Amino acid sequence: MAYDFDLFVIGGGSGGVRCARIAAGLGAKVAVAEARFWGGTCVNVGCVPKKLMVMAAEYGMATADSHGFGWQTAPGAHDWQGFITRKNAEISRLNGIYTRLLTNAGVTVFDAYASFTGPHTLDVGGQTITAERIVIATGGKPAVPEFPGAEHCIVSDDAFFLPERPRRVALLGGGYIAVEFAGIFAGLGAEVDLVMRQALPLRGFDEELREGLAEALTANGVRLHGGSAVTRVTEAGGVKTIHLANGTSIETDLVFAALGRTPATQGLGLEAAGVATTAGGAVAVGPHGATNIAHIFAIGDVTDRLNLTPVAIAEGHSLAEMLYGQGPRHWHIDRTATAVFSIPPIATVGPTEAEAAARATIDVYVSRFTPMRHTISGRSRKTLMKLLVDHETQKVIAAHMLGEDAPEIIQGLSIAINAGATKQDFDRTVGIHPTAGEEFVTMRSLTRQVGPQG
Repeated sequence: MAYDFDLFVIGGGSGGVRCARIAAGLGAKVAVAEARFWGGTCVNVGCVPKKLMVMAAEYGMATADSHGFGWQTAPGAHDWQGFITRKNAEISRLNGIYTRLLTNAGVTVFDAYASFTGPHTLDVGGQTITAERIVIATGGKPAVPEFPGAEHCIVSDDAFFLPERPRRVALLGGGYIAVEFAGIFAGLGAEVDLVMRQALPLRGFDEELREGLAEALTANGVRLHGGSAVTRVTEAGGVKTIHLANGTSIETDLVFAALGRTPATQGLGLEAAGVATTAGGAVAVGPHGATNIAHIFAIGDVTDRLNLTPVAIAEGHSLAEMLYGQGPRHWHIDRTATAVFSIPPIATVGPTEAEAAARATIDVYVSRFTPMRHTISGRSRKTLMKLLVDHETQKVIAAHMLGEDAPEIIQGLSIAINAGATKQDFDRTVGIHPTAGEEFVTMRSLTRQVGPQG
């Protein structure tokens, strides 16, 4: 059968665009459909605009910190609307870059919604398109709360387009989005409450990092409500009230529900193609993004595995190479670095201490100190660094950090850890002084040793 395209990608986010570009470069006839915005969540309502907002918050904090260094700067008023306008202009610029990357690679672009009408056929904005292979790269969407009064809440997509900065904001959740926006709003001068089911933020991260972040959030003026479950939200006279299971309540101007994300599979017509999904609604995949239908694949957050933009890009690149090139590139998914752009940020690569200790005997090295900047600024802020070393092989299997520049530092360390560097390799590396990063190569004293027997 003759198909319209060798490869059709549903979704113009980072993973889908990378897959399409590489496949086209390898000679395939490729098309991509995107119904909402090019660049996907990360570029439009995720990591890129969020980091710009973190930077905006940090500028205000840096103004206060400068006083310790002799600058007599007066606190200024933040122009929320002016900032949002400039942020939107930058996102529009990036949207254009994504579409140009595709067209320059020879990819056919559809500004339309695509859904399956059969195993090889798609409805693309009312047009029937056939493809030999199809990739699902539709990403995810914010989870909508189910408690009474959910209509009084916003979700993360809404937060990037607020007409004005709220005076008071309450965030529901303890994950990436919640702690990042807690730092943003607090840094921009809002009164912030963070309501979490767990006692500490960032479930799944190393326990010491979680404890350190809770201290940092509190030092930044964020009020933490750990172990709290929301029963309902009410509104009267513009004031919103969050009612908690313990009988207490919180009044605020804005309720921001950051309760995770769900795979964006609704309306894709997966049943028409026979594509299987998980109980949580994600596309079920095996190695290299293969679904239960031999010619249909899925990459990125729609598979709900490791929901990180660079992972989606890597999956898209590898899939294109597997289908049209010399074979896929491989990476160690369990050694994938990640960052949380809280204030201060967290970055990590490798297992947590608890995960590592459950498998083998581990040497743990920990350093905690006041950053050089804040010995002068007077800000209450600590940096936490942690290395996990396999006792038998002496390979460094994980690095965790809470503190300024953590994502930049851990990015470099992730190369060493993926390459199999040992603690002795770290020890014989000469540090750059004075930096925070040098602490990772000067940790000489063992903090503790842990293993399966505790």
